[in-house]
Amino acid sequence: MSKITKKQKEVLAKFDKSETYSISEAVNIVKDTTYTKFDASVDLNIRLGVDPRKANQMVRGTVALPHGTGKNVRTLVLCTPDKEDEAKAAGADYVGLDEYVQKIKGGWTDIDVVITMPSVMAKVGALGRILGPRGLMPNPKSGTVTMDVGKAVQEVKAGKIDFKVDKSGIIHASVAKVSFDADKIAENANELINMIVKLKPAAAKGTYIKSIYMSSTMSPGVQIEPKSVTV
Repeated sequence: MSKITKKQKEVLAKFDKSETYSISEAVNIVKDTTYTKFDASVDLNIRLGVDPRKANQMVRGTVALPHGTGKNVRTLVLCTPDKEDEAKAAGADYVGLDEYVQKIKGGWTDIDVVITMPSVMAKVGALGRILGPRGLMPNPKSGTVTMDVGKAVQEVKAGKIDFKVDKSGIIHASVAKVSFDADKIAENANELINMIVKLKPAAAKGTYIKSIYMSSTMSPGVQIEPKSVTV
């Protein structure tokens, strides 16, 4: 078993891992226990009382974080030539179609979001085995398959994220950077949790939100009291 370092001991002494905290308290603990030299992401892990294997209990959606994620989201728009200028004007990092389809088939995935149009989904669909496992496959439900590619790019750049419950019943999402003001981190976290609450499947029985943990890229997880969330 590896030994706990002096720094880790200092971090663990700042809060009680067995306790639950309000969102504002959790934010302050995460900010106070992050010692990375880079601007770490603030992540939420939300365990839901659903069975993701059943289609009527799948939870997925999108949310526009009021203060953005703090990340430079690299966007690829796969579109027809008549839409290229619109995508570029909106700030897309990469725009095109056939050349990028071939590039992805060759293993290139140096992007964060792929946006496309319904009319070219036949070509994009062939990339499913590459994009799917990386969470990059465009989907109408997340707003990444649309004719309004310019608006989609702007929303993603402004802080719109998509989320999906995994096979273990957990939603993982980055909602801010540690450098954000505490109030902004809390507001972003509340926005995501509120959206998940709104998407509660009718088939889900019992406790819906079982646990919420907040952490930074390299900090311990702080458990949030679900009832402290402002709905």
